[in-house]
Amino acid sequence: MTPLPRGIDALEVGGRRVLLRADLNVPLHDGQIADDTRIRAALPTIEALRERGARIVLCSHLGRPGGERVEELSLRGVRERLSELLGTPVGFAGDCAGDPAVLGARALVDGQVLLLENLRFHAGETDNDPAFARHLADLAELYVNDAFGAAHRAHASTEGVARLLPAAAGLLLRRELQVLGALLDAPEHPFVVVMGGVKVQDKIRVIERLAEAADAILVGGAMAFTFAAADGLEVGDSLHEGEDGQRDAERARAACAEQGCELVLPRDIMCGQSFSASTQTRKLPFDALEQGWMGLDVGPETSADYCRRIAGARTVFWNGPLGAFELEPFAAATIAVAHAVADADATTVIGGGDSVSAVTQAGLADRIDHISTGGGASLELLEGRILPGVAAIPMEG
Repeated sequence: MTPLPRGIDALEVGGRRVLLRADLNVPLHDGQIADDTRIRAALPTIEALRERGARIVLCSHLGRPGGERVEELSLRGVRERLSELLGTPVGFAGDCAGDPAVLGARALVDGQVLLLENLRFHAGETDNDPAFARHLADLAELYVNDAFGAAHRAHASTEGVARLLPAAAGLLLRRELQVLGALLDAPEHPFVVVMGGVKVQDKIRVIERLAEAADAILVGGAMAFTFAAADGLEVGDSLHEGEDGQRDAERARAACAEQGCELVLPRDIMCGQSFSASTQTRKLPFDALEQGWMGLDVGPETSADYCRRIAGARTVFWNGPLGAFELEPFAAATIAVAHAVADADATTVIGGGDSVSAVTQAGLADRIDHISTGGGASLELLEGRILPGVAAIPMEG
């Protein structure tokens, strides 16, 4: 089994300041939190530390302010929602550096939480600047990383500070590593992977790794047309990759054949004449697309086949929508697969990103065994890459 970094039980946190790196990078709409999933995911570790008398200095990034203060990306709104969910006031430091952070941290008492302002308001965060990491370390006596969604980044708050304080992994981070690691180490069979999205190039290494463990990989999204182009098929106006992506598609096909994993491509495609919810639509065979039409969803025959395969699985991993599900005429297959995954008598894992949005919009999130909070991190972990934020924490045992 995949080795795990030591957990919070390895630290004596009572009466001590703990710098807790969480992933509170929530989506915003018109300045309001559009989805608080990541805030809720941080609650178990926060509550566990509070129960043990820790004084929590909580930090996170939000968006990409580029090392500048951008008021629209302040964590003040997150502080308000976090206070509501915890049922207790959460303090707020108007900066993650300087007196606001230092004085706020020193004023904490057992069980209190102080949220620092957006880490990325300082360029030293993404630069993994040693001086910025030292500043963060000076705010606390212990460090806990629970930000799986940022663990693949070697930033000051994820990698740098972990080298300076006694460090451990939070409950969420360890859970992510356990669940995703088990997909490769010990999946129950049949193991079905649903792989959508835009580019084969972005997911070739994941496909190659999963081919070693899975029984079938079901392909959807724009990446399916790169496989079609690699086979010399007409793809019409469908989004697809050039020669490099097509070579990766051939690599993926070869890897699956070598490992005895079935690579399944669509049978039919729902097409439009433009990328629009109001476009004229038409169903065409996958191997007979026409110029002037772009594939925007897998068709009903493919959707039914994929749902049947999911229903017979014992382990399911899904990453990436099967079509342009943000456009109502092309959402059918992605929503159907979301229901199939939720209904499956299997261990079900969603690998972050737009797949999470799909199950959330369908009201099915509470019927999925594990929804990863880190799209990029989950893919890099499944590729077999070392995550800097994990490697910096001592292993358990």
